[in-house]
Amino acid sequence: MTSDAPVRRGGREAQRRRTRRAIVDAAVRLSAGGTMPSIDEIAAAADVSRRTVYMYFPTLDHLLVDATAAAINEPPVEQALADPTLADDPAARVDALIRTLLAYSPQSLPLGRRLIRLTVDPSANDSQEPDAPRRAPRRVEWLEKACEPLRGTLGEQSFQRLISALTIVVGWEGQIALRDVRGLDDPQAEEEVITWAARALVEAAIKEG
Repeated sequence: MTSDAPVRRGGREAQRRRTRRAIVDAAVRLSAGGTMPSIDEIAAAADVSRRTVYMYFPTLDHLLVDATAAAINEPPVEQALADPTLADDPAARVDALIRTLLAYSPQSLPLGRRLIRLTVDPSANDSQEPDAPRRAPRRVEWLEKACEPLRGTLGEQSFQRLISALTIVVGWEGQIALRDVRGLDDPQAEEEVITWAARALVEAAIKEG
């Protein structure tokens, strides 16, 4: 009896992980259509009850933030940045980062819109909780890693200014501006513009030294 207890606990823990993953995956799939799903829709897609969803996520916003994290963690960014042929070329590394992120844009951008709304406008956060979800600095980490070859040639202030400038260009905000303000709905043209702007910033930083 006692010897079986760890096995049962391990089995329950694995089942909890699978259930949580199923809920998050359902939210990602439904959000990829461009509309924000309801708890009921997510529960149905994950084949769980509404109560089960709330056991793992206190609010819809918390669930959508986790779904956003799952969507942007799917791209093999680390693998792209680990390409040895790009080791000493910061511009090419930034290009690789942009290509990888944009390849997963259909899944991540709808959730990104929601996350931006939640974090920029606190009144839009339905939960109104003190631990309201906030955006994680994954993008900054990836940009710093992409531009790592420049750390030795740029001063720290110049390096951080470049990362700040790239943060404006590479990410959901830039895509939203191109689509909603510029009216650019061609994915290839979108990638060309973002890549061009990012390269211009990297080259300007290198030129200033």
